[in-house]
Amino acid sequence: MIEVEVMGVRVDMPTNQPIVVLREREGDRYLPIWVGAAEATAIAYVQQGIEPPRPLTHDLMATLLTSLDHTLTVVRVDRLVEKVFFATLVIDGHEVSARPSDGIALALRVGCPVLVDPTVMDEAGIVIGPDEDDEVARFREFLDQVSAEDFDAEMDSGADPDPA
Repeated sequence: MIEVEVMGVRVDMPTNQPIVVLREREGDRYLPIWVGAAEATAIAYVQQGIEPPRPLTHDLMATLLTSLDHTLTVVRVDRLVEKVFFATLVIDGHEVSARPSDGIALALRVGCPVLVDPTVMDEAGIVIGPDEDDEVARFREFLDQVSAEDFDAEMDSGADPDPA
């Protein structure tokens, strides 16, 4: 399994859909995963240290785990089937199927690692080459400037979240 870092969320311009971007800790590949607006907001909130006035679903899940004395030890993005990513949460040795976006939002709250199956990374990972430095700089600038509120309008529109 490949340990990844959650780089952040962004909006894909042609589709106006949020994407969470994962990056290999020991490599140069990135894994973009299209997610729903609510999950993008949940990920962006925790990365920016924003505490909503009431707990979001992923905050509730983290609190339930802690209150019931359970530990989420790892989130694995372990399958890609017809362009849909699948994940597994490992809680006290038990495996629970999940959408990667929910697993990532929860992992960020409890501080557990996110891993990607090598076959998934081989199939969907992208390498940003040296000639793409300007694109990387623009992307990093975007990540520095995007906030969770950027996704609120989409959440309020009632748009159905992506199955990722």
